[in-house]
Amino acid sequence: MSTQRPARTYAVRTLGCQMNAHDSERIAGLLEAAGYRPAPPGPHTGPDGEATSLPQADVVVLNTCAVRENAATRLYGNLGQLAQAKQTNPNMQIAVGGCLAQLDRHKIIERAPWVDVVFGTHTMAALPALLTRAAHNQQAQIEIAEALTVFPSTLPTKRESVYAAWVSISVGCDNTCTFCIVPTLRGKERDRHPDEIIAEIQALVSEGAIEITLLGQNVNTYGRDLASKTGFADLLRRAGAVPGIQRVRFTSPHPAAFTDDVIAAMAEVPTVMPQLHMPLQSGSDRILRAMRRSYRRDRFMGILDRVRQAIPDAAISTDVIVGFPGESESDFAETLDVVRQARFASAFTFQYSPRPGTPAADLPDQVPPEVMTQRYSRLVELQESISEQENQAQIGKVVEVIVSDAPGRKDAATKRLSGRAEDGRLVHIAIPPADAVPQLPIPRPGDMVKVEVTASAPHHLIADSALTGGVFEVTPTAAGEAWARYRFR
Repeated sequence: MSTQRPARTYAVRTLGCQMNAHDSERIAGLLEAAGYRPAPPGPHTGPDGEATSLPQADVVVLNTCAVRENAATRLYGNLGQLAQAKQTNPNMQIAVGGCLAQLDRHKIIERAPWVDVVFGTHTMAALPALLTRAAHNQQAQIEIAEALTVFPSTLPTKRESVYAAWVSISVGCDNTCTFCIVPTLRGKERDRHPDEIIAEIQALVSEGAIEITLLGQNVNTYGRDLASKTGFADLLRRAGAVPGIQRVRFTSPHPAAFTDDVIAAMAEVPTVMPQLHMPLQSGSDRILRAMRRSYRRDRFMGILDRVRQAIPDAAISTDVIVGFPGESESDFAETLDVVRQARFASAFTFQYSPRPGTPAADLPDQVPPEVMTQRYSRLVELQESISEQENQAQIGKVVEVIVSDAPGRKDAATKRLSGRAEDGRLVHIAIPPADAVPQLPIPRPGDMVKVEVTASAPHHLIADSALTGGVFEVTPTAAGEAWARYRFR
């Protein structure tokens, strides 16, 4: 009687941005199509018996980013821990992919010879074959391509969420920002045909998705590759009209290419959410010029003004880099001034880190680390204060939230669920114990809940209205039903 060997398990860890997160779903899909199965969730223990956050799997894939210096630090820190795990399980395979793999290539094997596979941003589809070849040859496999041959949308996908999905509309970037290595690693911009994008959205809806996020390095330049001047605005309108879609989001646009037709589409299409991520990077025109960002402060602020005029409740977030080479105290003061005026709902703030291969890495007048750290602290303190004030202004408003986690988490005697409001703000929702209000429906991940905001913090809102007999309306969705099928099958 023959016995079938159990399927090898895999785990994918993402060290990067939304594009990396979407790529990780493709990587998981490829591995499952090749017969691998997800490793059971934690808690995990390392070879010394101590708790570790690293997954215990036959194949561990680290999908990396190269935009920030700490990405490399995180990668090699993870690889160091995995080396110990591999001593316990010699048949374990470790793969490194993404932007840092594309950039470092052979350096990864030199620094971590226990790595089995290195694959670049354009060779994701080859991963299962590379793992097989590495095991057969007992030798590390490196496969890097300089240009995309297979658009990622054609690859199988294992989505993290039932109700929400990423949809890539383009790959690559035509900009030449002096601090950014992405165009070198992901190539020139290539746009998908809009019919192909809409077909993918329709397929996602049939699987239960009710929210999609359109992804691109610069989403609002979409259409140039297709000789269309209004490509992105047209795509927003078409995506928002797909039957079954409740919410459409997008990230990230570029201020230099952000046009009024996109604002009009955001304002006129009910399913396009009142949320905008608009990267500032610096409030100083002199530094923006050195960064080779093809817009200036006045243009940036003009975009925010027009968005808020058309969409008064829009929540606008941003990216800011502190300590770019040559940044003076007056340059930084201009950035603080823009942040005060813009009143961003939130901001992703970064200390500049030189990336090899970028023009900025060789610029003179690198800002001393202690000066950069001090400026960073001032920026974070200012933005935290603004975020807290902007969230306090939400108290008393009724918001509609898509629940993102399963019921059952305890906060004292109250169950709490979390999700995102229309404008993207994180909302923690209180649900009283079932014996207190037995008729109260418990929403599932993907269900929509209307609640009143009762309190706030800099990074989230609290909706305890169900505890006081206030607004609490649950709308079951196809996504919630799909979650229940997957959860209890």
